[in-house]
Amino acid sequence: MPIKDSELILNPDGSVYHLNLRPEHLANTIITVGDPDRVANVTKHFDTIEFETRKREFHTQTGTYKGKRITVISTGIGTDNIDIVFNELDALVNIDLETREIKKELTALTIVRVGTSGSIQKEIPVDSIVISEMAAGFDSLLHFYDSEAFQNKDISNALMEHTNWYKAKSDPYVVQCDAGLLKQLSSSKTVTGFTATNVGFYGPQGRVLRLALQDNDLNDKLANFNFNGKTITNLEMETAGIYGISKLLGHKALSMNAIIANRASGKFSENPNKIVEELITYTLNKLVE
Repeated sequence: MPIKDSELILNPDGSVYHLNLRPEHLANTIITVGDPDRVANVTKHFDTIEFETRKREFHTQTGTYKGKRITVISTGIGTDNIDIVFNELDALVNIDLETREIKKELTALTIVRVGTSGSIQKEIPVDSIVISEMAAGFDSLLHFYDSEAFQNKDISNALMEHTNWYKAKSDPYVVQCDAGLLKQLSSSKTVTGFTATNVGFYGPQGRVLRLALQDNDLNDKLANFNFNGKTITNLEMETAGIYGISKLLGHKALSMNAIIANRASGKFSENPNKIVEELITYTLNKLVE
């Protein structure tokens, strides 16, 4: 049965509503960044750029790097935008936009997030690279989908017990990355981590300006959490949503984090652009190996 116009919204040129992309614009290997301006920081390394479009916070360029076709797209901040971007990326490859019917043969995209993050462990210094083996989502995105089979309930329950999780907050969901991508992009230059995906930058990550926090000790509790040797390493705002939606849709996803702050020591990178640039070139080269 065709998907209704109100559910899959297309622009007059046949592109998907928010991203302004048509299927021919998209490569099967995708790099996501948060900042729209960071797209060009990635594609400046490309051999060629064949397509570019921009709408709201969603900036896309597709081209080739060392002969490999790659799309780079900005998501903006937060898992609410991940819901938009990843559903529309999937629609481009797995729904016939003319008939509005799901294709019989589905395509699995390879999606790598290249973003910034803050460490909550003293031993993970600024200017290091953390690869998220798994992520705990403190938002509620995955709870709106039939996602129980992809969540690690044991870790989630242990995390809530350890932190005395406030009952009015959404239960954390825990999802793993794609194992194949983890192996491909790991090296002696990276740290394998367990990422906490927050719903905001200030209060949800324990920052205090003028507003009091519900739990002043949450970051310390997260830093002290240990589940069979797995400790939470860093905080950011997209990874759990990326892993959750990718798992549900059958795509392969991995999150690469440039650590620009260490919340435990209070340090911030003296040159954050340098570690981000190193992460970009590292990721690109690993993707073409």
